[in-house]
Amino acid sequence: MPSPATLSASAPSSILSLASGAGVRWTFRDTTARRWLPATVPGCVHTDLLAAKRIPDPFHGTNELDLQWIEERTWEYRATFNVAAAFLEQERIELCADGLDTVALVSLNGRRVAQTDNMFLAHRWDAKPFLRRGRNELVIRFDSAMDYIRRHRTDFTAPFQNNDPVGNHERIRKQACQFGWDWGPRFVTAGIWRDLRLEAGPVNRLTHIRVAQHHAPARRRRPGAVTLNLTPELSAPDSTATYWVTLSRDGRPVLETTGLSFDVPDPQLWWPAGQGEQPLYDLTVTARDGSGQSLGAWRRRIGLRTIELDRSPDRWGESFRFLVNGRAIFLKGANWIPAHAFVTTLDRAAYARDLESAVAAHMNCVRVWGGGIYESEDFYDLCDELGLLVWQDFMFSCSLHPADDAFIASVRAEADQQVRRLQHRASLALWCGNNELVQLNGKALREDAAYRAGYERLFHETLPAAVSAHDGITPYWPSSQWRGTYEGSHALGEARGDTHYWDVWHARHPVKDYEKWAFRFCSEFGMQSYSSPQTNATFCPPGETNVFGPVMENHQKNPAGNQIILDYVSRRYRYPKSQDDLIWLSQLNQAYCMQVGVEHYRRTMPRCMGAIYWQLNDCWPVASWSSIEFTGRWKALHYAARRFNAPALISAHVVGDEFQRIGNYRQSTVGRVHLHTVYDAPQPAAGEVSWELWHLDGRRLASDRKTARLRPQTSVRQLSLDLTPDLQRHGRDHLVLRVALAIEGATVSEQAVFLTPPRFLALPPARAQVKLSRLKTGVFELTATADHFLHAFTFEFGDLPFRADDNGFDLFPGASRTIRVTLPADTALADARAALTHRSLVDSYVA
Repeated sequence: MPSPATLSASAPSSILSLASGAGVRWTFRDTTARRWLPATVPGCVHTDLLAAKRIPDPFHGTNELDLQWIEERTWEYRATFNVAAAFLEQERIELCADGLDTVALVSLNGRRVAQTDNMFLAHRWDAKPFLRRGRNELVIRFDSAMDYIRRHRTDFTAPFQNNDPVGNHERIRKQACQFGWDWGPRFVTAGIWRDLRLEAGPVNRLTHIRVAQHHAPARRRRPGAVTLNLTPELSAPDSTATYWVTLSRDGRPVLETTGLSFDVPDPQLWWPAGQGEQPLYDLTVTARDGSGQSLGAWRRRIGLRTIELDRSPDRWGESFRFLVNGRAIFLKGANWIPAHAFVTTLDRAAYARDLESAVAAHMNCVRVWGGGIYESEDFYDLCDELGLLVWQDFMFSCSLHPADDAFIASVRAEADQQVRRLQHRASLALWCGNNELVQLNGKALREDAAYRAGYERLFHETLPAAVSAHDGITPYWPSSQWRGTYEGSHALGEARGDTHYWDVWHARHPVKDYEKWAFRFCSEFGMQSYSSPQTNATFCPPGETNVFGPVMENHQKNPAGNQIILDYVSRRYRYPKSQDDLIWLSQLNQAYCMQVGVEHYRRTMPRCMGAIYWQLNDCWPVASWSSIEFTGRWKALHYAARRFNAPALISAHVVGDEFQRIGNYRQSTVGRVHLHTVYDAPQPAAGEVSWELWHLDGRRLASDRKTARLRPQTSVRQLSLDLTPDLQRHGRDHLVLRVALAIEGATVSEQAVFLTPPRFLALPPARAQVKLSRLKTGVFELTATADHFLHAFTFEFGDLPFRADDNGFDLFPGASRTIRVTLPADTALADARAALTHRSLVDSYVA
């Protein structure tokens, strides 16, 4: 994994990389064994064991269960390297370890250098006394994290233990989801997980630059003056130090100055995706002491913007909205978990796959969840470039933590480093203390003074102090969810703060319950689905694919997951004719649930100003809440997100219950539907709202249209329809409502609206007419037409990976849709046509 440069802010005179591939040979062993095996640094024990063929694929079958012995062992890593005499002549030589996971004893040439117990801390140790000319040996021993947990802070037990069958992982500063989660495997690993090197140079060096921006008010739709204020930090104070600052954009110089406070010529503002462009500036500061000796350089990319968490009093209570460059932005996004169970395998391309998919689904933010890791520079680089605002949790999730002096000191050092590392990022929108500690431990925090004192020491004192000291600009929020109290009622979330709403899913409430609550900001809500058969085939042997069998159950980590999926699927769809159809229906259900939730939150704008669903990605192939499978395939939800997150949205609110009462639903004559436009593009537009009521036999029964003024960041009820006479005449089972929004004659948003669960629809057997043509290398065009209504028309290309502009959409009689599809560059048209299949809802139960 690329180095996060947590403490390597300077440009030292010399760097000697200790990573594999830099002329350094690493080996490792279980300390109970004699044989040393080849290792890769950065890396971890599990990936090294796999590469050495000492363990099977951890993701395959039920192999995870047979690999738990790894966490109980002590592992040792060893490398030899040569140091030249000239290198040893430098004033300062430091051993820099950006990430050791976790309980490590570091020895150089047989002498102890240091000991660590925090995975999230980077370290710099004076290595000069330990080094010698020529051959040197570095050994890092990793003790069992489980043994550490059993021996340390044994007087502390959290009242809530989350997804950890052994428990007490909160006693150690380590990636929490390694211990297992309800979407992830248990792989408590160890190793050198980030960069390792020797740095040599002068004793004093430039360690950090704190960047502050001052923005004057905009004038005549142009940005006001932007002043950058730079505060340099040296490893030793030096009043004689001088600085040279260069600022450039797109490789072209913008200014050069010796001042640490200056105005940016013709400033170009950075905006979240969908709100404007993302110009980035390269900022370089070099330092010299009074004698002219170099003290190093600090180089970063920055964006010119302001971000504020507005919590002003309003008519509903207290707002919770983000202002970017003074503009209120509705946050549309998803929660981010580590993109691999072994995070050392991740590179820029792996991050780009899912983050680019987020932007393709009209998202403008991701929430980095607190049970994973502080992500790599690649992740934050991409967020800066793509315009994805980052809600950054500190790495605490669900369980309460100790608050003894040593633990607090370690956390403070961790927070200081991470805040200094990320403070300059254009995408950084919020520091959040933890994930769900208040939500899951509210009773303990209310009733136990010791738990409450420890919690507040961590999240109301230590972490905000670090943010204030090293950032001072980005807002801090103590927990998610948080409403300013340890009470947890939903009504509080309608007045202030952010909410995690899980009554839909965990409590199995009707999906329409999303519409019961007008939250100020919803930062978690979700619905599980199965991964596709193609993804399941990557871990499941043929013949063992039954979703209730041992292999598939091992890749369903939520204890009640299968039952809840089947519960919700059965409420909405008919009994499927195959397991593959069940998998597809689970994805359609997931997409429907998130559509109901997100559209409700967007319709209630400006009372609600954010909807971040759980979750964007997976860390291994699994049944989960993700919209992107571990293999990169988009689920039906991700295609739906492109539609329900669209900048210009038509949203239909069907008034009434969830249609769960089977006994008399046919006699119900309530047919009220409200049509809303939701618009969050930066410039106003003129639109046209239209609706058509169709009989499933192909007749269009009624229609109308009206013009609509679309203003940025507004939701407007445009029409209220009373379809009661049509329901009485034709029955709910035979009707579907088409609603659409057009701008300049082009349809930009469209929905099919049902007045009964789709399982009761009298869908006629029908097939689409599909044509596929090749536009250029790897790019194809698919056109679909139907003579009858088709719900959730979905196409696939077998095992060929593909990406499409849309999928899982509805087709109305006589209408056609043309979709651009990207396939591997070497795909021939004949092969694409041979692999192409398609289906709609009726095909899930009619042979």
